[in-house]
Amino acid sequence: MNSKSSGKLLIYSLASILGYQAVKFLGRRMFRDVVTDAAKTIMTDLYDENLWELVSAVTKYTPQVITETNLRAQEGKVIKRPLGSPRKFPGLDQLMFNISQLHTMPTPLETPVDTKIIIGKACKRPLIIDLPVMVAGMAYGAALSEKAKVALAKGATLAGTATNTGEGPFLPSERKAAKKLILQYNRGSWNKSDNIIKQADAVEIQFGQGATGGTGHKNNIGFFDIKLQKGFGVGLGKDAVLHARHAEVPHPSQIPRLVSKLKSIAGDIPVGAKIGAGKYLEGDMEWLVNGGVDFITIDGAEAATKGSAPILQDDFGVPTVFAVDRAAEFLHKKGLNNQVSLIASGKIQTPGDILKVLALGADAAYIGGISLFALSHTQVLKALPFEPPTQVVWYDGKFSDKFDVATGAQHLFKYLKSCKEEIEEGVRALGKTSLSQVNKDDLFALDEPIAKGLGIAMAYTPYIPD
Repeated sequence: MNSKSSGKLLIYSLASILGYQAVKFLGRRMFRDVVTDAAKTIMTDLYDENLWELVSAVTKYTPQVITETNLRAQEGKVIKRPLGSPRKFPGLDQLMFNISQLHTMPTPLETPVDTKIIIGKACKRPLIIDLPVMVAGMAYGAALSEKAKVALAKGATLAGTATNTGEGPFLPSERKAAKKLILQYNRGSWNKSDNIIKQADAVEIQFGQGATGGTGHKNNIGFFDIKLQKGFGVGLGKDAVLHARHAEVPHPSQIPRLVSKLKSIAGDIPVGAKIGAGKYLEGDMEWLVNGGVDFITIDGAEAATKGSAPILQDDFGVPTVFAVDRAAEFLHKKGLNNQVSLIASGKIQTPGDILKVLALGADAAYIGGISLFALSHTQVLKALPFEPPTQVVWYDGKFSDKFDVATGAQHLFKYLKSCKEEIEEGVRALGKTSLSQVNKDDLFALDEPIAKGLGIAMAYTPYIPD
């Protein structure tokens, strides 16, 4: 390099450094001036003209309340919130498991753990699954696309468990993909033919759910979706109505007749019922066990759906942790806990949650929204950042056509497999070898209302040997 070129390079370098320093100086000064001006405005403006009023309002009303207030003001009708309540209910997070070390010895690593579950033990054809978790009922059409439903069925099959149809139209493709399929017998008029009922491995009569209570609602089918119109059995532009009550159960005393009817069509498979957990939980269960059901699904207040009124999600129902315990106690006192299976549902998201509801007395758990996260995994990147991730799985999602079934099924399978292995580790950590051995004595609480409500010790309570 000659001296002339070296000189130019030096000049360019000095100019770059000086330019950077100038930009840095001016930028810092501008930033300082803006911040100083904003701070001065906030410190001197009257409160009703002060931008800090917004901060104060958000602190009081929360962004959730402000956003939903604006949506109500915009729509002028009931707003439909997806994926459940943002409220923090008393929950499973306030429960912890014991640790086996010396007083109780842990189970050796090489010892297998029995995770097999039988639902409907008194049936000739019970539902047998390889792990204590199933895919909850999520409706085709009213919520999920056919691709998403088939992927859920395939993933559940790979994991050795069952999936639930939900309240939407029956999908032959879902039936084909699912080794074990639970038919949700809804409060509408569809999926009621003998041909459909005969294809079920279990039937779940839906009387209500945690996110909607026992209310009815309408599924707007639209004018151009011929496939959904045919599935729901409604005419052009008509709504598919899910009634508040079953037409076949005008009074709870009619439940035995419906259960007998379903068994006469499908054979002696498990026929159960799904209810949202309320104040009169035991009263609802009394009618169900007298009706001859083989299992009861209890949906806690934290449960989610594609869309329901926030008031039903936030202000109705019993949280899952109390609902499961009460339901299990009811069956135990009736001497039915080995005859009527109990399925827990409602914000059950982790292997720890699953094992906790089993310890409280459930035989198995449903997972809903969290299974969609596992199913969609990296496929949500097709919708982000400009659309919500659920747009890849909703029936009317903008990216539902780009969802890959095989990939989704594999991701759900891996998630369920991971959950099963973690649950096995948890059982060994308790010094046990089977899920049936896990019970409420293995738990203690971090929260006094939880401890009192469940009748278990607090974390600070010393252990006193008998």
